Amino acid sequence: MTLAETFDGVRVRAPGKINLFLEVGALQPDGYHELATAFQAVSLYEDLVATPSDDFTIEVSGTVDVSGVPTDDRNLALRAARLLAAETGHPGGVHLDVRKEVPVAGGMGGGSADAAAALVACDALWGTGLSSRQLHALGARLGADVPFALQGGTAVGSGRGDRLSPALARGRFEWVIVPNPDGLSTPEVYAELDRQRAGGGAVIPAPAEVPVVDPDVLHALVAGDARRLAGALANDLQAPALRMRRDLAEVLDLGEREGALAGIVSGSGPTLAFLAESAEDARGLQQMFARRGHEALHVSAPAHGARVV
Repeated sequence: MTLAETFDGVRVRAPGKINLFLEVGALQPDGYHELATAFQAVSLYEDLVATPSDDFTIEVSGTVDVSGVPTDDRNLALRAARLLAAETGHPGGVHLDVRKEVPVAGGMGGGSADAAAALVACDALWGTGLSSRQLHALGARLGADVPFALQGGTAVGSGRGDRLSPALARGRFEWVIVPNPDGLSTPEVYAELDRQRAGGGAVIPAPAEVPVVDPDVLHALVAGDARRLAGALANDLQAPALRMRRDLAEVLDLGEREGALAGIVSGSGPTLAFLAESAEDARGLQQMFARRGHEALHVSAPAHGARVV
């Protein structure tokens, strides 16, 4: 009997993401913001193995610091498994073994990727047979980035970022990711954005009544033109993130001086993403950061969404 024949679990891989563009609308009465964003999934993955269990449990390890990742019901993957069981009437539990590559609290959707992986893995393990649309609906209840981690590729998000429309992207885009061990709280970054907007000034303009993705982003993706995309990258959360973490601005400046086409704060930060013109340029940029004492990862995009492997 082979190992494959004795293994009774399901393994799923789900990607991290970069927000190529993120426009944040005004604060709504429910405490959320309307968003317009362009996502791209990158080749930095979360691996999750789901095995049968009477209870719901989770273990977390990885190539990144996971000391701050909860292993109780605050964990998004565990919540995803419980939600799927409740919605489908599954009587048992599951043990989730998560191996993380996406920086924790880094603005790259690692927790959302875990949740997406848990939904796909538990659906396969339990034979619940949900459609992609049903999984996406459950994912949206867990967090705005979960549906995109299920879908992968390149997409435009609206609403809270969970209403997705696929976007055509030709070719491959090369990125260098510079994580930071000191995470940023997404709610705190949004709160800082609201404070800066309330104070007025040209640095943080008033929010758009209806946020929209800049057409230049979509044109650059369709053309597979890294230089054009570099000129269109934008993130409304970048200014508040840099105000909260002034050290990040120095790293952004370093990358752009040393050959990146452009650098951007990924989501709510503190991870920084640098777009390179070619794989060779990305490797050179990665090596430069390493010489300067910064961890740097070379990834490509777009990547596939959560799927069984």
